[in-house]
Amino acid sequence: MTAGPGQLPLGVGLRDDATFANFEPTGNTSLVETLRAQCQPDGEPFLFVWGAPGVGRSHLLQAACHAASDRDKRALYLPLAELGHFPPHMLEDAERLDLVAIDDLDRVLGRKRWEEALFHAFNRLRDAGKRLVIAAPAAPRQLEVALPDLASRLTWGTTFHVHPLDDEGRLAALKLRAKVRGMLLPDEVARYMLHRGPRRLGDMCDALDTLDRASLSAQRKLTIPFVKQALGW
Repeated sequence: MTAGPGQLPLGVGLRDDATFANFEPTGNTSLVETLRAQCQPDGEPFLFVWGAPGVGRSHLLQAACHAASDRDKRALYLPLAELGHFPPHMLEDAERLDLVAIDDLDRVLGRKRWEEALFHAFNRLRDAGKRLVIAAPAAPRQLEVALPDLASRLTWGTTFHVHPLDDEGRLAALKLRAKVRGMLLPDEVARYMLHRGPRRLGDMCDALDTLDRASLSAQRKLTIPFVKQALGW
């Protein structure tokens, strides 16, 4: 769960399923390990995570907040795609937190108040020895940042590119999600879903959730005919 300073007017809940246990790390093992360890005493103070939409940036930031909470640390997840239309008051006193995870940074770039607030929050977190992770669809030097000081700060940390999964990685991710939910997903059914279903892994996981409810309701095993029926394929 998230926790923030007492005066924060906004709280963004974490998805229960957005955990490291639910994330297929193929191609991103080093990133996952670094995020897991970020709130430890020798963890990285600042991480910048970038990648195309749908590769799992938001999942990873929320997983980092879950992991921090599990260690009794105070973490705050700020998806700027949802919060960027507000003034940046939620960054005030950010240094009272142990971890701040800022998602969708690109949504507020070019806006003076937000860029200045991010710059000052970065400095306060650094001076207090706290942790910060930022995610965006492009690497720091590829972003259109108006404030030079903020542009400079974004290059200070360790930068990771979130690599997309290939078909075998997508298969492993789907089976992992099924396993965490306690579902028995045969290989042939999983491969059928990947071949027939949406390419975006998040949409495929939503389909898996639908199948879980349908199979429990009908008391049916997951077979290709049942998947066709339940999902209307």
